[in-house]
Amino acid sequence: MDRAPGLSVRLKLTLSYAGFLILAGTLLLAAVWAFLLRGGPASNFAPSLSNLPRVFNSHNFGPVIFGTATAAVLAFLLVFGLLGGWILAGRMLAPLNRITEATRLATNGSLSHRIRLLGRSDEFRELADSFDVMLERLEAHVAEQQRFAANASHELRTPLAITQTLLDVARKDPDRGNDELTERLRAVNARAIELTEALLLLSRADQRSFTWEHVDLSLVAEEATETLLPLAEKHGVTIDNSGEISPTIGSSALLLQMATNLLHNAIVHNLPEHGSVQVDTSISPASVTLTVENTGDKLTPQLVSTLSEPFRRGTERIRSDHAGLGLGLAIVKSIAQAHDGTLTLTPRAAGGLCVTVRLPVPPPNTGR
Repeated sequence: MDRAPGLSVRLKLTLSYAGFLILAGTLLLAAVWAFLLRGGPASNFAPSLSNLPRVFNSHNFGPVIFGTATAAVLAFLLVFGLLGGWILAGRMLAPLNRITEATRLATNGSLSHRIRLLGRSDEFRELADSFDVMLERLEAHVAEQQRFAANASHELRTPLAITQTLLDVARKDPDRGNDELTERLRAVNARAIELTEALLLLSRADQRSFTWEHVDLSLVAEEATETLLPLAEKHGVTIDNSGEISPTIGSSALLLQMATNLLHNAIVHNLPEHGSVQVDTSISPASVTLTVENTGDKLTPQLVSTLSEPFRRGTERIRSDHAGLGLGLAIVKSIAQAHDGTLTLTPRAAGGLCVTVRLPVPPPNTGR
């Protein structure tokens, strides 16, 4: 927004200090004038001044001398107030200058700069600390978005490159049958479509572009279990679903996608045989919880901490026939955050993973 130029804050503070000092000095001198030159008992203040009003009045020098002294005092106060106010205002506004410089650097794209004001807490230091936290989160978010864009570009480029290779091979060998080529192209195209839909779902969750409604998380977990039961039977995994009614608010479609992703991840990344998955929902005064635990290989905390990042597949634990897109837990995390919830990943001591999603309980009589 364009604004008309105005006085700087430092100059305003300087004028305010000087003006207040002049006003205080004027009132003080006026009180002295009224008290000493209008017959006040000067003897109460200083014995040597007991005859000062009479002398001044008798020679008519009192008003002139006092007026000259008053002008000199006010002039001194004005200069002193301006000079002192300018110095004091500069010292007080020095932290604001550092904050302004950091803001200018951030505007130009430098997010690594930090203010780091020292000293005890005050309004400027609270503002500087808040600004540093904002810069830190913004820098992390930008770095995450850059990694995501690079990974997404790589993932989308892979099926396109495979398609191009298959088409080149078919063109060079016209006698080759088209059935195998068509089937491979369909598989590659299906994977590209699946990846694109996952990216769109991730974007939708991040933007919170959905309608809020009342949802029972336990029913969502049951629906996801019924949907993926054939997949669990195919992998020899048993699913135990238990819990209590867990009401929350949000998008039923996104929450179902969240539960489906969690359950699919638990089934696919399990023991080669006789694996199990435990699904549980619970409620507390502040939140509802969906917990999905599965058996599997032992995982390190370092690996687990990266599994919710986009395109992190955790290749140490994933078999080649189910590499996935690397977006399952990333989508779960985005959906949980879009619903003001949290996602926690914890490696199980016996092997496998424990995933916990906490969502807020809807306030009473909510209209959201």
